[in-house]
Amino acid sequence: MTDRRQNRSADPLVALHYHLASARARDNLDAMVLADGSGIVVAGAGSWAMCEEIAAYAPLLAERDPAPVSARIEAIRDAVMVQPLAYSSGPVFLCARGGASEESLKSTAEGVVRILRAA
Repeated sequence: MTDRRQNRSADPLVALHYHLASARARDNLDAMVLADGSGIVVAGAGSWAMCEEIAAYAPLLAERDPAPVSARIEAIRDAVMVQPLAYSSGPVFLCARGGASEESLKSTAEGVVRILRAA
């Protein structure tokens, strides 16, 4: 059986980056980001500035609270899909900017969980 992955790493942070970069390329996305519960980038693929901004807002975007928000947060909310994931040390958020499908985001999330469990 042939391994379809071209890049591999035993380092979980590098493995996450490879996984997100692969998903970003596959789905032709602007960015894929994994953020922690405080809005810090854990791993990302895409423009670093975009990844930082998405990560910073990820906990707010995941809430989908109907309360009024700034125009910038509303614009990001319209452009970014967020998938909350449970992790032993707290919540993490998988974010995709650029038109990912729910099925694709779910598939990427499964890979993220697999990598985090192996860490």
